[in-house]
Amino acid sequence: MSLDYLIQNAVVLDGSGAPGFSADVAISGGRIEAVGRFPNARAAHTLDARGRVLTPGFLDIHRHADAACFRPGFGELELRQGLTSIVSGNCGLSLAPVSGPHRQAILDYLAPVTGPVGPEVPTDSLADYRAALRTPLHLGMLVGAGTLRAVAAGYDVRQLEDSHYRAIHAMLETALADGALGVSLGLGYAPECFYSTPELIHALAPLTGSGVPITVHMRSEGDGMVDSLREMLEVAQALHTPVHISHLKAIGQRNWRRLIPQALALLDQARQTGLDVSCDVYPYTAGSTQLTHILPPEFLQGGTDAICARLADPLQREQLARRLDTGTDFENIVLLAGWENICMSTMTRPENKPYEGLSVKEAAQRRGQAPLDCACDLLVSERCGITMIDFIAQEEDVEEILRSDCSCVISDSTYPTQGLPHPRLYGTFIRVLERYVRQRRTLSLSQAVARMTRIPAGVLRLRSKGRIAPGYDADLNLFDPALVHEAGSYADPAQFPTGMDWVFVAGRPVISEGVYLGGSGGKVL
Repeated sequence: MSLDYLIQNAVVLDGSGAPGFSADVAISGGRIEAVGRFPNARAAHTLDARGRVLTPGFLDIHRHADAACFRPGFGELELRQGLTSIVSGNCGLSLAPVSGPHRQAILDYLAPVTGPVGPEVPTDSLADYRAALRTPLHLGMLVGAGTLRAVAAGYDVRQLEDSHYRAIHAMLETALADGALGVSLGLGYAPECFYSTPELIHALAPLTGSGVPITVHMRSEGDGMVDSLREMLEVAQALHTPVHISHLKAIGQRNWRRLIPQALALLDQARQTGLDVSCDVYPYTAGSTQLTHILPPEFLQGGTDAICARLADPLQREQLARRLDTGTDFENIVLLAGWENICMSTMTRPENKPYEGLSVKEAAQRRGQAPLDCACDLLVSERCGITMIDFIAQEEDVEEILRSDCSCVISDSTYPTQGLPHPRLYGTFIRVLERYVRQRRTLSLSQAVARMTRIPAGVLRLRSKGRIAPGYDADLNLFDPALVHEAGSYADPAQFPTGMDWVFVAGRPVISEGVYLGGSGGKVL
């Protein structure tokens, strides 16, 4: 056989979850040609992998790189942690399709998650967006149902009319025809937080019996998490299509070690009855999103200008204080985690930069304010453009989700252009190998690899990804598991991890003996 690459003497972890085995892997034309022993094979390039493991390229099916993938240098921080395929457009917050009279309001609302959107990013249709992509790794998109609702009705309308549903259905079908891998929901964000369960099912009606995956940031991840999961199981049953729970967690100390076992049991029971349901988890106890996520739904109506007007109004602020002190009918992160565990990670105005990286409680002390007044004043000053890192979960819960057979690993990375990103942007997949395989032994190496390859590929029906087997895409990682290391931290997150010796995308190296080569060989999934 004549080959492009022959990788010899590797310990192959093929993504199935089975133990590793010693073999050669032959690559030709961007695909895996054969796995076995080939002493007489001829190849343009031969690589001795002795002492290292060979895995499928890792897949992160939950990132928010919608705008970042058009920025110079995009791809290196992903590839250095072994990511060869990523999927954006999550949490209902996709950057395409965005057009019409509400376009700027939508872009303003998305900015804390996606970062600023330049003119080089085509947003009018998913077809235009996908056609413009050029990256060194593979990239797919979900269509955000929250974006579709905002295009149809903006952020003011709480009760949709038939004309709105018709517009949502038409856009949904067009986005799927344009190549969306599935549909994402963000029921914790405006405007989807305004849906009742029957209204949500009505909005998603074109998916009935389709097999198109739905991923969901649930309505609640705190006190109401189990009820929110029951809601999504109802949606899965009503629509007869797969539902995947994004970043499963239990927010708030009173919910730790209590809600996750219930949630995993519900998922297991649903799977036993034939429902196609699954979940994912990021391997950190802190999350990251817009600081406006601390607000109750009624404060999110109307978009950025309306939110700022409410927060600046003393009477509205008094009402907000009462809601945050006692409210349990929404994701009340202030009540569940406390101001001391909500850190403001990105500011844009120079006068606010001294508060970047501080908790709201710490910033309030410096400003001589109550925490609520501090948060409201800064949100108004920044026009809601503040991101937060919130310490909300417990490591034992994270480990229990990681061990579940229905879970996979994701990062939920956002891409701010200023301030402090969450360290998961740079280190998630290396962290799993270092912390949860090598140090804590939560998973075996083969189990961890399956949760970063075959299982996420299966969630989004990426049939040529996630395995080392003949006919699969030659997206591959070669490394010594004893040497991988997450270099970033919450205080200093923007650090490349170390230990990925070789990374192949479509059969070509983009990292060679630890040296980043880059390229533009990634394909649109």
